Amino acid sequence: MKKRYVASTLALVLILAAIPTCLTGCDAFGIGGRGSGTSGSRALVAAKATDLMAGLEPNDVTTGVRLDAYNTETLDFAVSLFQNSASKDKNSMISPSSVLYALAMTANGADSNTLKQMEDVFGAPVDKLNEYLLEYRKSLPSDDNSKLSIVNSIWFKDDESFTAYDDFLRTNSDYYGASVYKAPFDADTLKAINSWVTEMTEGMIDNILDEIPPQAVMYLINAMALDAKWQDIYRENQVRPGIFTNISGAHRDVQMMYCSVYAYLEDASATGFIKQYDGGRYAFAALLPNEGVSINEYIASLTGETLADVFRSEQRVKVDTALPKFESEYSLEMSSILKEMGMPDAFDDNLADFTRLGHSSVGNLFISRVIHKTYISVFEQGTKAGAATVVEIIPSSAPPPEDPKIVHLDRPFVYMIIDSATGIPFFIGALLDM
Repeated sequence: MKKRYVASTLALVLILAAIPTCLTGCDAFGIGGRGSGTSGSRALVAAKATDLMAGLEPNDVTTGVRLDAYNTETLDFAVSLFQNSASKDKNSMISPSSVLYALAMTANGADSNTLKQMEDVFGAPVDKLNEYLLEYRKSLPSDDNSKLSIVNSIWFKDDESFTAYDDFLRTNSDYYGASVYKAPFDADTLKAINSWVTEMTEGMIDNILDEIPPQAVMYLINAMALDAKWQDIYRENQVRPGIFTNISGAHRDVQMMYCSVYAYLEDASATGFIKQYDGGRYAFAALLPNEGVSINEYIASLTGETLADVFRSEQRVKVDTALPKFESEYSLEMSSILKEMGMPDAFDDNLADFTRLGHSSVGNLFISRVIHKTYISVFEQGTKAGAATVVEIIPSSAPPPEDPKIVHLDRPFVYMIIDSATGIPFFIGALLDM
């Protein structure tokens, strides 16, 4: 049985600038966290990396924050990041949640105007964001049929010139369950980091880093992997050859998957639908721009508020849908994007203030690169037949017979993997070609 996977990984590299300071290094810490798996452990040994939290667990943090406390702000961030990241002429997909997790961990080490800019981009103060993202991770179901994993790690250089502050590492352990590794940052460390990412994404993302620059002193990494099976599988007679018209107008032969759902989406410029994954917590949502509206025009018109309105106005009417089988991967470096979104100081070797993160005898800390990679594969299989049948045979709760809506995704469209409980998309993509 083929599965439907989505994976995302984000790496932030904090580099020392050539601004001398008079700070000293020290050894690391021993606080709670989560260790790596078996193969990851072998890579750590080979890399002479020290797992500072092996066998320990994060401190138990009580927040009291509601799961929906920052939904509006998170949705605004997601849409803005997607608009700034989406390619104009090829398939693209990002995970706003992955970016937010990694940047929020980093913000725990920021201060002054650097912190203010980051919080303005997030739409929330970092201490409250810590609580919100902790509660979100704790709320995730552990159903094997539809499982989302969110894991974090921090890697810092084993060098006397650099000190990572205990309070910074402790906060990210307690709120993000971040594993913490001290390593020499050599070729073996590069292999160990890539091995950790590959393991945490079940083999879907490899070689997140091509090199470790000599100046690098820290990596903050988020890895997400989704294994979500359809609530209603596509049967053999629901999969037929079709035509997809790409962004340039060329026709592609594809395999189209047809089914009916009862979740119709519509705004002034697009129509769409929601198809649930098993368990009901996660769902696939698609929005197809109307004829005459280009995919790039539609993406540019989106806002967090308009997207929230689309989901709030979901109509329980029959929708005849066609979804192409597709596979897509995307990678980009996000520094310029995040600068344009309003946090330039974090990337400025003179202006960046990460004095709550650690210190160095070599120079000022700043973010050098933000590397983001995603992968998605959508197939016809995905749930056991029993679960698929239950949703299809509920005539007592179905709406009165009427002409069904039709949404056939046979030209460029926007798609999302959303959290049904909060309405937040943790993956957003645009399929422009097959």
